[in-house]
Amino acid sequence: MVFRVLRTSHFRYFFLSEIISGFGVGMSTVGANWFLLDETDSSKLIGIMLSVNVISGFLISPFIGILTDKFNRKAMILWAYLVQAAVLIGITSLFLWAGFHIWYLFLFAMVNGMGWTIYMSTSRSLVQELLPEKDLINGNSLTEISLQVGMFMAGAASGILYKFFGFPFILIVNSAAFMTSSIFLSRIRYTSMPIRDKEESYILSFKNGIKYLMDRPKVFFLGVAAIIPLVTTMIYNVVLPEYVEDAVNGGSIVFGLTDMAYGIGGLLSGFIAAAIAKKLSNNITVALFFLVAVSILFVFSLNQYVWFLYLGSLLFGLCNSSLRILMNTTIMKKVSTSFMGRAMSVWMAISLLMQTLFSSGIGLVVDRYYTGIGFVCLGAFMLLGLILHSFICLTTAVDKKTGNFERQDKETG
Repeated sequence: MVFRVLRTSHFRYFFLSEIISGFGVGMSTVGANWFLLDETDSSKLIGIMLSVNVISGFLISPFIGILTDKFNRKAMILWAYLVQAAVLIGITSLFLWAGFHIWYLFLFAMVNGMGWTIYMSTSRSLVQELLPEKDLINGNSLTEISLQVGMFMAGAASGILYKFFGFPFILIVNSAAFMTSSIFLSRIRYTSMPIRDKEESYILSFKNGIKYLMDRPKVFFLGVAAIIPLVTTMIYNVVLPEYVEDAVNGGSIVFGLTDMAYGIGGLLSGFIAAAIAKKLSNNITVALFFLVAVSILFVFSLNQYVWFLYLGSLLFGLCNSSLRILMNTTIMKKVSTSFMGRAMSVWMAISLLMQTLFSSGIGLVVDRYYTGIGFVCLGAFMLLGLILHSFICLTTAVDKKTGNFERQDKETG
């Protein structure tokens, strides 16, 4: 039963913290996209804003990975939440004092990008510390549930709050969410795992982290395949605003409800992904979810109905979140705790680089042609993820037959 890991108070506080922070981040992200589209009527600028977001995260990712493996992971998340809360209050003050300015949104995107990179590198590493290996799939399921509960509540709330109160009010709510999350996070009590090579220099630590993955190419490429659904979701948020406006003739509330439908799908994944994988096998389930996601994205390119947008977003959220649960669990079982932060930071850097390249490009293509072409590109990208994962599974099966095993033991490095 997925909820049995909540019997321990430390993971219960982590779960609540994730719900609240996910709500704040989701609401401000949806609100920022719609705010910029309202003020500029340009998908290209939404793509540029996402590029600012991801470049900021990309630039700090090597340092975050090293810090995650050298210092207490709970403390890093806690301070990141508090700093983001303070900065968001400052950005809100700028909007209230001077009105709309695109550079204020770019500042928000920069802070959001840095915060997301810290969160992704540290929170997954913290889950690995909080739970024994046998509970990791349940822990990842609950992490996805908590994130998506926050996100789908945010999707509904953002459209309504934006329409009646405006984007600065959404930033205030986001700041309050970070502060509340930090309170729950501070109540987590656990014994942190011993930190290996604590006195190691930052440069040597970075080199050792790269070497750890290069010695395990299948683990490295499995991580690359695992970030493709995440990148697709981020680019989906670039394509969606203009698609809602042009293809289905919707507004901010339709946009928010579409985002909420995606979140509901993500929530359902926490309950069913592990159960399906148990019946079919992990690899077959991953392939199945990739195929469904690809099909939905291609159909979106031709769709003109709001009801299918909601249904398709729900199924797309179910597939992408299930892929993250299953593939992240596999990665946690293969990567040493001592190197998890650096490994995650490498994959996050690749993820952010992909987002930077694709977001601006897709924004330009959508502006030049039609909104559906963006979903064709996303479908092709998810198909690439399926091919990569299938290739890893095939070569692993061949290695098992020939006895040519790749070093993947968790405690060597």
